[in-house]
Amino acid sequence: MADNELIAGLDLGTTKVCAIVGEQVEDGIDIIGIGSVPSKGLKKGVVVNIESTVQAIRAAIDQAETMAGCEINTVYAGIAGSHVTGFNKEGVAAIADREVREADVRRVLEQSKAIPLPSDRQVIHVLPQEYIVDDQDGIQRPVGMNGVRLEARVHLVTAATSQIQNIIKCAERCDLHVADTVLEPLASAEAVLSEDEKEIGVALVDIGGGTTDIIVYVNSAAVHTSVIPVGGINLTNDVAAGLKTPMAEAERIKIKYGCASPRMIDLDDEIEVPGVGGRAARGLPREVLVNIIEPRVEEIFQAVHHVLCETGYAELLHAGVVLTGGSTQLDGMPELAEEILGMQVRRASPVDVGGLSDVVKSPAYATAVGLVKYGAEHLHVESHEQTSYRPVRQSAGWGSRLGGWFREVF
Repeated sequence: MADNELIAGLDLGTTKVCAIVGEQVEDGIDIIGIGSVPSKGLKKGVVVNIESTVQAIRAAIDQAETMAGCEINTVYAGIAGSHVTGFNKEGVAAIADREVREADVRRVLEQSKAIPLPSDRQVIHVLPQEYIVDDQDGIQRPVGMNGVRLEARVHLVTAATSQIQNIIKCAERCDLHVADTVLEPLASAEAVLSEDEKEIGVALVDIGGGTTDIIVYVNSAAVHTSVIPVGGINLTNDVAAGLKTPMAEAERIKIKYGCASPRMIDLDDEIEVPGVGGRAARGLPREVLVNIIEPRVEEIFQAVHHVLCETGYAELLHAGVVLTGGSTQLDGMPELAEEILGMQVRRASPVDVGGLSDVVKSPAYATAVGLVKYGAEHLHVESHEQTSYRPVRQSAGWGSRLGGWFREVF
């Protein structure tokens, strides 16, 4: 077991910072450590306060290390925010020896990202869609094929250099090395989407605290990514203003009593709303709360519908839409989404992981688990290319890890 690789994912969200440690085993990934703390240094997916973000990362990493019984040196960090943009592009390269080799594939992918970018932006992902060898398209794996000309159609994702540097700076101040910054909806897709869904067409909609992230797959390839700057914190703001209660209480009420559709609640239900400034608590019909939440959720899904229609891929999404992210846990979310989007919708949690799978079986952990799965998939490639990746160092077996965790909790 000590020979197995350990991989850590760091999800930097607007409302929480989450660290998850996964262990590569024969049949996949076992989750062995989890740390989650409130986030106060990020807004709409970007770092706005270095010191607060560092404190949150350190606290989440400490929790994950205690539970897993290991020392975390390296993380795959999520990146999100309105500064992230994606677009499709093509690259062309000559095939060196009339037979496509790995070097030819790398060269055509490098050529595809050779685009003029402002000095404050950089490419973070080159996601292949298909390859073309001498006008033969639809090729997924061109290595070994004969030809003289290799083309690649790719989806490029770019981000603000300053935001990437801020994430790396916060991690380094916690003595962590960032192996890669990963687009958060791409990571979430790793955790919750099936290969069949990607093949027949699907849109992942990740509704987090500060943003709603979208990634569209057609023919098993990413064809669109975008960010809507509205998320769960907007719902909390609406509840706080509508019920005239503090933000902390509004968040608690939203989680405990919230619903996206008035048709799904009992009209006789009541909720208790704490007063402000020493005022007494008051009772209100639950319908009042739901009528505050529903318009904002409708706004989010109408924006998603607009994005999907603009892309031109809406008719190709035969697997419909998959919802994930902490804010999708409200009752009625999938039902309201189906009404507005006009296609089948399901809510998803991480799948195909072992270990503490029951603990992370929530849409809120999709990104963090996806970062671990992304890291596991890319680890050996990065090691082969001799990057500065340094894996998590394991220091205890399962018994010691669980013992340490129980001592911490109880």
